[in-house]
Amino acid sequence: MNDLTRLSALAPQTEADPALSAFWMPFTANRQFKAQPRLLARAEGMHYYTPEGRAILDGTAGLWCVNAGHCRQPIVDAIARAAASLDFAPAFQMGHPAAFELSSRLVALAGKPFSQVFYTNSGSEAVDTALKIAIGYHRVRGEAQRTRIIGRERGYHGVGFGGMSVGGIAGNRKVFSGALLPAVDHLPHTHSLAHNAFSRGQPQWGAHLADELERILALHDPSTVAAVIVEPVAGSTGVLVPPVGYLERLREITARHGILLIFDEVITAFGRIGKPFGFQKLGVVPDLFTVAKGINSATVPMGAVFAREGIYDAFMQGPATAIEFFHGYTYSAHPLACASAMAALDIYQQEGLLERADELAAHWENALHCLRGTRHVIDIRNIGLMGAVELEPRAGAAGARAFEAHVKAFFEEDLMVRFTGDIIALSPPLIVQKDQIDQMVERLGRVLRALD
Repeated sequence: MNDLTRLSALAPQTEADPALSAFWMPFTANRQFKAQPRLLARAEGMHYYTPEGRAILDGTAGLWCVNAGHCRQPIVDAIARAAASLDFAPAFQMGHPAAFELSSRLVALAGKPFSQVFYTNSGSEAVDTALKIAIGYHRVRGEAQRTRIIGRERGYHGVGFGGMSVGGIAGNRKVFSGALLPAVDHLPHTHSLAHNAFSRGQPQWGAHLADELERILALHDPSTVAAVIVEPVAGSTGVLVPPVGYLERLREITARHGILLIFDEVITAFGRIGKPFGFQKLGVVPDLFTVAKGINSATVPMGAVFAREGIYDAFMQGPATAIEFFHGYTYSAHPLACASAMAALDIYQQEGLLERADELAAHWENALHCLRGTRHVIDIRNIGLMGAVELEPRAGAAGARAFEAHVKAFFEEDLMVRFTGDIIALSPPLIVQKDQIDQMVERLGRVLRALD
């Protein structure tokens, strides 16, 4: 038994073990985790397995990303073949066939008006890339004054300086507030417990909040604004579902003022809410949208930006030998990432996973809303196969109740859930079965009823 296996088998701990000391963990309470580690050794299908062999039902698709389920053999095989035949190919002034084949498949899946894909390694990089495309697009068209970006409160757009700047989660911004991008403003978020608590799907109240964009534009002058960026459904901040008519109104205002509309679809893409992409389900078409996570069911780091027709063409100026867009990454369109993405797309399409959230949405909704009336629950929200259970905060200890639920679910109910603030978030792999949905809700219910 190695050190980590022994440590997990003895959990929960009260003192940190030296075997865990070297890894500075991201978005983690490092001291607490290392005293009470939650270790995962392997995965298959709908489950993770701890080093000692406990099966943990995955209620979060890893991190909103393992859409096809864990360790799918066709994806594993595709990665192995790629690693054995082309381990790396530079994307600067060179290319490899899989990058172009994947791009053609992706734009076909997105449909008109999208015609181009720019590859990154993560959602954070995809957001920063989209912002640069937006600002550059206006510049090459002779509108260099368009440099301002409008984000939204409670938005999450990754952890690059661009994404943090347009994002609206205070905890992500406060340490770096003096170093964020200038020329950024924020729309109000759409979450209202007073008006929308226990909504099923898109809430009816809140479309008027999009009109705040007109106020912001009047303040800054619309001709200085390059883009508005929002998540179609805000995921990491606790599944904030857009009110009916809200996104349509944003689209109307941005189009009228010549401003690009960017959707951050890092979570909603690849079947999460019932269509290949969230904009297709919600019926509002942006100018640019970002993806990552589910693009290859999270097997190899990868992200991308989709651009509508005309944006790429605007950059194609000057001598044919000139670089048109000075931006990119060493691992853009990495061969292993492209191979895994095509294998994932095959599974998605062969098994109907890109539409499966629609088939399960009613069962998912009814199961989640069975928790209404459970101790501490003040709201439940859902769309597609995304859901959130919001808890009443403890006095003077915001976030503590949901964190305790997260830990209890893992150790006492063999269930993985996400938490943000006092919100429990759920987003299972798209292969989830109805009885597994019921198990998740039953286990979570027992956890919530046991909380102080």
